[in-house]
Amino acid sequence: MIDAVLDRLTRLHPKVIDLSLHRVLTLLDKLGHPQTRLPPVIHVAGTNGKGSTVAFLRAFFEAAGLRVHVYTSPHLVRFAERIRIAGRIPDDAELLALLEEVEAVNAGAPITFFEVTTAAAFLAFSRTPADVCILETGLGGRLDATNVVERPALTVITPIAMDHQQFLGDRIELIAAEKAGIMKRTVPCIVADPERKVNKVLEGRSLELGLPLIKEGEAFFVRAMPDGSLLYKGPTVEWQLPPPVLSGAFQMRNAALALAAIERLTRVDRILPDVPPAALAMGMRTVEWPARLQHLTRGPLVDRLPAGWELWLDGGHNPHAAEALGRHFRGWRDRPVMAVFGMLSTKDVDGFLKHLATRFHSIRTVAIPGETASLSAEAVAEAARRHNAMDARPAADVAAAIAELVGLGTAPARILICGSLYLAGTVLAENG
Repeated sequence: MIDAVLDRLTRLHPKVIDLSLHRVLTLLDKLGHPQTRLPPVIHVAGTNGKGSTVAFLRAFFEAAGLRVHVYTSPHLVRFAERIRIAGRIPDDAELLALLEEVEAVNAGAPITFFEVTTAAAFLAFSRTPADVCILETGLGGRLDATNVVERPALTVITPIAMDHQQFLGDRIELIAAEKAGIMKRTVPCIVADPERKVNKVLEGRSLELGLPLIKEGEAFFVRAMPDGSLLYKGPTVEWQLPPPVLSGAFQMRNAALALAAIERLTRVDRILPDVPPAALAMGMRTVEWPARLQHLTRGPLVDRLPAGWELWLDGGHNPHAAEALGRHFRGWRDRPVMAVFGMLSTKDVDGFLKHLATRFHSIRTVAIPGETASLSAEAVAEAARRHNAMDARPAADVAAAIAELVGLGTAPARILICGSLYLAGTVLAENG
């Protein structure tokens, strides 16, 4: 039933991105302004690391016993993953009732799928008590449907890079300006260490709005210690914590952004209850964020591997994400790395592959099932060859690609499935 409703909403409100706040504000007005009845809001924008930063925040708060609303996108397997109501994912019946209520109130007015789901999330959050609400932007920031909360407690901007140029602009300064659109007058903003052009935009916006800009590398610092632990130093605290369970050195930065937000809200502004170091340590050990350099250890796809082989999954889909993966590969020199790769036509396939194509022993390319915007396996293979991939060939699907890579007779290897969150969602669904 829920799948039928989601399919109807998708068809009635096509995935045509027309950035505007008018439609969602009109709908929220009809729903009684639920976005004004939320607990303290943390609003997160950026190009890469948004989801992981949100995951760290949720893990820290929940380890401290706080009730947390979370809205993220896109989902990987089930739509309900997008909306966590005080820590729980709604069941299909609850979600169905919520979406149908919003659709009925909208009464056929022009609207997008993301706007409907965002309104549904606000409605659900407004009806259930919680201590904090974390909102992740879907696209950009200034005109994103989540950017209707007039007075968040805090904003966070993760690393900004080139992505979604067709909607946000073809220069990094334009993209930064769109992300900076979540900043609100006098509301503190935590930002990842920005490059010079991005920093100029963020600094200018913060001065215009009279808000504290709390920058990584200036106001707070993070580094890995010789014993593997993470050391965070902020204006008022110094925390030494276990390394994050999420793989990849870049997760240190995402954890640091979340820790800076925790420090600001609990130790400086005292908007939220204290999150003790023990809860932070537990959060580092228990944080979950699928398809972000995730080691798959069981399931039918894993069962296809010979002893000693590993299967990894990553949903990164832009050049900045590819660079981060490339850096991580420096620690993967003990065995060959192969890839199963697919990408949407709306993404920069050449920008992604120029950082990674030559790092793979072999690549098998696939089309992304169910996505009309997917590049064909043949087109992706040709792109990989343009970037001097040693062995790039199309495959029928992910299972066939894995079988082909295993059949090369190489010593135990790591296989990384990468290039798209939509591909990652398909893999997680297929792998149980």
